[in-house]
Amino acid sequence: MEYAIIFLPLIGSIISGFFGKKLGDNYSQILTSLFVGISAILSLFIFYEVLTQNYSNNKSIYTWISSGNFHVNWSINIDPLTSVMLVVVSLISTIIHVYSIGYMSHDKHKPRFMAYLSLFTFAMLTLITADNFLQLFFGWEGVGLCSYLLIGFWYKKPAANAAAIKAFIVNRVGDFGFAIGIFLIFFYYGTVNYNEVFDQTGLLKEKEIIFLGIEVNLITLICLLLFIGAMGKSAQILLHTWLPDAMEGPTPVSALIHAATMVTAGVFLVVRCSPLFEYSEVALNVVAIIGMVTAFFAATVALVQNDIKKIVAYSTCSQLGYMFFAAGIGAYHVAIFHLFTHAFFKALLFLGSGCVIHSFNDEQDIRSMGGVWKKIPMTYALMLIGTLALTGFPFLSGYYSKDAIIEFAYLKGSTIGYYVAGVGILTALLTAVYSWRLIFKTFHGKYNNKKNQFSSIKESSLIMIIPSCLLAIGAILSGVIFKEIFIGNDTLFWGNSILFLNLITHEHPPTWLITLTPLLVISAIPLAYYLFIKNLLILRIFIQKNQFLYNFLINKWYFDELYNFIFVEPAKKVGLFFWKRGDVNIIDRYGPDGLSKIVKIISDKAVNFQTGYLYHYAFVMLIGFSVLLTYLILY
Repeated sequence: MEYAIIFLPLIGSIISGFFGKKLGDNYSQILTSLFVGISAILSLFIFYEVLTQNYSNNKSIYTWISSGNFHVNWSINIDPLTSVMLVVVSLISTIIHVYSIGYMSHDKHKPRFMAYLSLFTFAMLTLITADNFLQLFFGWEGVGLCSYLLIGFWYKKPAANAAAIKAFIVNRVGDFGFAIGIFLIFFYYGTVNYNEVFDQTGLLKEKEIIFLGIEVNLITLICLLLFIGAMGKSAQILLHTWLPDAMEGPTPVSALIHAATMVTAGVFLVVRCSPLFEYSEVALNVVAIIGMVTAFFAATVALVQNDIKKIVAYSTCSQLGYMFFAAGIGAYHVAIFHLFTHAFFKALLFLGSGCVIHSFNDEQDIRSMGGVWKKIPMTYALMLIGTLALTGFPFLSGYYSKDAIIEFAYLKGSTIGYYVAGVGILTALLTAVYSWRLIFKTFHGKYNNKKNQFSSIKESSLIMIIPSCLLAIGAILSGVIFKEIFIGNDTLFWGNSILFLNLITHEHPPTWLITLTPLLVISAIPLAYYLFIKNLLILRIFIQKNQFLYNFLINKWYFDELYNFIFVEPAKKVGLFFWKRGDVNIIDRYGPDGLSKIVKIISDKAVNFQTGYLYHYAFVMLIGFSVLLTYLILY
C-alpha cells in the first residue's frame, strides 16, 4: 500500500510524459488523475490507521548507499506527521489534477502538463516519507525542479521563463545553506538517518565548533542552516522574492505550489527536525522572528496588489509566516494544524481565482472586474467560503488554527511570545482587509471590464466547480473536526514524531485574547466595504497624502530593486568584464582566434610562391633544405 502511494503518481507521470501523444489528451488526463486519486485514497486509509491504531512503519525500498558504517536506504517512513502530510499532498493534488482537466482544456500540451503535476506530487511524497536527510534532499530538489518546469510551462512567454529561472535561483541560495547543514550532520554525527541523528543530539548539545572564524554551538549552526533551506522553499522574507513571480504559471500550478507541496516543505522540515531545534533556543527565536516579520510584510504588500493571483500568493507568504512563528515558539503541532487547514482554503482561493480568470477571459486585474456576483454565483460562494476561512471567521477552519497560534504564542509567556502574538493579531486584521478588498473589487460594485461584455461573463464548467466544492467542505470542517485530535489538551496523536522538550502550556487564554481577533476580523468586513465600494474618495485622498507609503508597498518594500542593485547588476558587470576583457580580448584573441589569424597570414604569404615558375619552386626547396641542414648541424 505504501509503495502504491509513492509510485503511482510517478508511473502516471512517465506514461503521460512519454506516451501522452499516443494515448491522447483525455486518456492522459484521466490516467494521471486516477493514479493520484488512488494514492489519495490509500493515504486517507493510512491516516485512519495511524489515528485509530497508532500505526507506524518503515519500509525499505532498497539500499541507496552502503560504505563501511555509513548506510542510507530509500525508505517509506510512516508516522503521525507523515500521515498528515500524505493526506494534504495527495488529496489536494488529486483535486487540482481533476480541476486542471477543465482549466487547461484549451491548452495544446495537456499530457506534458499532467505529467509535470504528477511528477511534482511524487517528489513531494518522496520528501515527506524520507527517514534520512539524503532522501529528504532528493525530494527537496525534485520539487524545486518541478516548480521550475511548471512555473515556466508556457515557455514561449518571456515573463514565465524569467519567473521560473528566478524561482530556481532563489531556491538554490536556500538549498546551499541546507546542503551545508546536511554536510555538518554527516561530519559530526557520522550518519544522516533521522533516528540516529536525533538520538545523538542530546549528547552534542554543548559542542562548540569554529565556523567562518566564529565559535558557535553546533546544534544552533545546523538548525540555522537547515532553516535557510526552509526559508527558500517556504518563501520567508529575504528569500521570498520568487513567490509572486511564480504566478506566471497556470493557476493549478499556483494552487499546488502554494497549498500542498513546495511552500509547505520548509514548515515540514522544521517540524520534522524538532528534536534538533528543541536544543537551540537561538534557532527557535530566529525562526519565530523571521516568521513574524514575513507574516506582517506579506500582509502589508497584499493590501495594494491588483493581480488577483498575487494577492492570494502574498496571503500564502503571510500564512507561512504564521506557521513558522508557531514552530519558533515550540508549538510545532499547531504549525502543522494550520498547514493542514490552510491547504484546503488556500487551494480553494486559487482554484476560485482560476474560475474568475476563466469567466473574465484571462483577466487578472481586480480593478477590471466588479459587479458579477449574480452572474457567477457558484464561484462567488466558493471564494466567499475561502475568504472567511482565511480571515479566521468564527467556526471555519482558519479560526481554529490561526487563533490557536496567537493563543499559544501569548501563553508562551516570553518576550518573543508576546511580540509574536501582537504581530499575529495585527496581521489578522490586515489579512481580513485585503481579503475582503479582493471579494468586493472582484464581485461587487460597478462592472469595470472593457474587454468583455457583461453578458459574456458566465460560470465555469462543472469539472472546475465540483473539485472546488470539495475544498470548500474542507475549508469549513477541517478545523472543527481535527482541532482536538491535533492540538487538544490530551492529544496523544503525534507520538514520537514531534519532540517537545519544554512542556507546551494548554492553559485557558484570557477572554479578551479569545474575542479580540474574531472581533477585528468581523469588523474588517464593513470597513473594507466602505473603503473599497462605498466611498473610494477617502482612499484616493489617503494615497495622495501618503504617496511614499503607497509606493513602498506597491513595490514590495523594494526588495527586488535592492537585490538588483546589490547582486544582479554587479554580477552582470563582473560577467561582462570577464567576457569582454578576459574571454574575447585575451583567451579568444591569443588563443583560437590568434592561432587562426597567424595561420591565415602564413597561408596568404605562402600563396605568393604558387606562381607556376619552376625556378620559384626550386628556390623554396633550396631555402627549406638550408633550414633543415642548419638545424641538423646545430643540434
